[in-house]
Amino acid sequence: MRDISYRVALGGIVSALCLVTMFLAGIIPALYILLPMVAGVLMMIISVEVSRGWALLTYLSVSLLSMIITFDKEAALIFILVFGHYPILREYIKKMKPKIICWLLKFILFNVSIICYFYVTVYIFGLDEMLDEFDDFGRYGAYFMLGLANVLFLLYDLNLDNIYRIYIKRLAPKFRKKR
Repeated sequence: MRDISYRVALGGIVSALCLVTMFLAGIIPALYILLPMVAGVLMMIISVEVSRGWALLTYLSVSLLSMIITFDKEAALIFILVFGHYPILREYIKKMKPKIICWLLKFILFNVSIICYFYVTVYIFGLDEMLDEFDDFGRYGAYFMLGLANVLFLLYDLNLDNIYRIYIKRLAPKFRKKR
């Protein structure tokens, strides 16, 4: 376990990077889904380098600040409800055996998160445009979008494994040498 000053400094740096990423979602609206994913990946660094508890505290601070200072509240909600907590909780889920239970829990967590995001966006924040977008796809538009979101999640999860391996093998040793 590292000393408290290292944890605070790393948490602050990752929080700042996450907030810059979330701020960019307001400047480049086409990336309002991708940038919360990137911010979620940054949460994985805290989880690896310090602890999962510290990563959850960092996630909570970034979530609160992103709702206050970012322009795109929808991207902030995607981070808060879908992609911000997943890289942290994923480490607990990966330890479960058999693998089918692990994957089932991952998809249950994602689907509950994405449905919560939908209801918060439409019924609390009143962004009814999302309902109109579903009507464009016809009767089964919501199911089509949920299926598409699950494919996106699968790709995100598989890439998290690759990013984790790259971080552990290439980036983390360079950071640890300099201290």
